[in-house]
Amino acid sequence: HTKHAAMKNELCIFSGGKIYPGHGKLYTRIDGKSFHFLNSKAQSLFVQRKNPRKIAWTVLYRRKHRKGIATEDKKRKTRKTAKFVRGIEGVTNDKLKELRSQKAEFRTAQRQQDVRAAKEKVKAKNSAKKSSGGKRAAPKGGKPFNKNVGGKSVGRVGGRR
Repeated sequence: HTKHAAMKNELCIFSGGKIYPGHGKLYTRIDGKSFHFLNSKAQSLFVQRKNPRKIAWTVLYRRKHRKGIATEDKKRKTRKTAKFVRGIEGVTNDKLKELRSQKAEFRTAQRQQDVRAAKEKVKAKNSAKKSSGGKRAAPKGGKPFNKNVGGKSVGRVGGRR
């Protein structure tokens, strides 16, 4: 009882199918490169330079078009990304949570109050200006300052626009 050497199964270069011992064709080109084919149909299509990805019965076509894949492999569960809240510069996480939990009415009321405060500040500033005089101080020479010295009106200065 002697052990037999296991014959190697070849793969068809065109169709991708298994070629068992004693089957298939071996095609050798002039440049010396050898190709194993499952049958003469595969050899003929290869010689015609057909693309195996476009021929429905080849392994490459089936792989490209996802045919015969087990349903478990096909539909992998995608994990949803967890939201992570980081503190912004000057505002801590606790403060952010507090701001998020505020009601919209409270926020609008707060905003209106801030706007009123800003307007009052501007009013106070303007009244302080009026009481101090309001006009700009005249230049030291006594004459009003005039940019246009030559008398001619000078348009825009500079090159092409």
